[in-house]
Amino acid sequence: MQYTKLGTTGIEISKLCVGCMSFGQAGTMHDWTLDEGQSEGVIRHALDLGVNFFDTANGYSAGTSEEYLGRAIKRNIARDKVVLASKVYFNEGRLSRAAILRECDGSLKRLGTDYLDLYIIHRFDYDTPIEETMEALHDLVKSGKVRALGASAMYGYQFYNMQMAAKEHGWTPFSAMENHYNLIYREDERELIPICRQMGVSLMPYSPLAAGHLARPEWRSDSVRGKTDRVAAGKYDRMEQQDVLVVRRVRELAEKHGCTMSQIALAWQWARGVASPIIGATKARYLDDAAGALDVKLTPEDMAYLEELYLPHPVVGAIDKNPEQGVILLDEKK
Repeated sequence: MQYTKLGTTGIEISKLCVGCMSFGQAGTMHDWTLDEGQSEGVIRHALDLGVNFFDTANGYSAGTSEEYLGRAIKRNIARDKVVLASKVYFNEGRLSRAAILRECDGSLKRLGTDYLDLYIIHRFDYDTPIEETMEALHDLVKSGKVRALGASAMYGYQFYNMQMAAKEHGWTPFSAMENHYNLIYREDERELIPICRQMGVSLMPYSPLAAGHLARPEWRSDSVRGKTDRVAAGKYDRMEQQDVLVVRRVRELAEKHGCTMSQIALAWQWARGVASPIIGATKARYLDDAAGALDVKLTPEDMAYLEELYLPHPVVGAIDKNPEQGVILLDEKK
């Protein structure tokens, strides 16, 4: 495994992050999530590979994702050897001060720890003043409950305004951005990613394999997730006709390099300056495959070939308004 620093902090993270949306009681959010025993098996395998970075959220599978992760960590490794991230937003009160303080305590309790290494706002909150959110997050850092802060999918101007609010008031800025980014969704290259680079903010994209579309030659999958993941369908099926052309090029380069398609897609991420793409693995072998991508080096010609056919996409990730209370699954195909 290889490691890097999280933003300008001293926190050392593996160049792969395990996405814990795959863990939790099935049916509470998705139908394809792993039960506690299966989750621990994947987590233990990640630790054996040297992965130390795990990303979950208060809303994943009604809190059971955090519970499974916390118990697995406690049984398998010392707390100070891992970097645990959780998120806040899909909850009552969104990013109000009261909600942030309440939800952080809830996440700590479910994870069985007294601090989070990284606390991420899951979306931009249109109902709460930026200053209220940033001060509350800063107070969590001051109290020792949180070591570093992150943000997730939003528009570039929103992220910039939040960073400026922190700077103007002497509050803790964001060190990480968990945005939607992969070979078939690159809209954040316009504004958000350049802002992150300018500010020394680490990228830790979700869906680096586009829900598996960049890991197989066929668009459809017969897996349980492939048949039931309506969120993935909502995110990607609209642009299928164009995106299959990019997928085809990923397959060609995989054959050229003697590796898997997913390894090409991940190697592209690191070549693009990503710190730690999030892998939502439901099988241990998927982590082996991802770790093997660290040995794949793409040439400038490879990068140009992969990127050449991309066309602008509808925005998926950043939202234009807060969803109705209780809604967690955005972009779901009805």
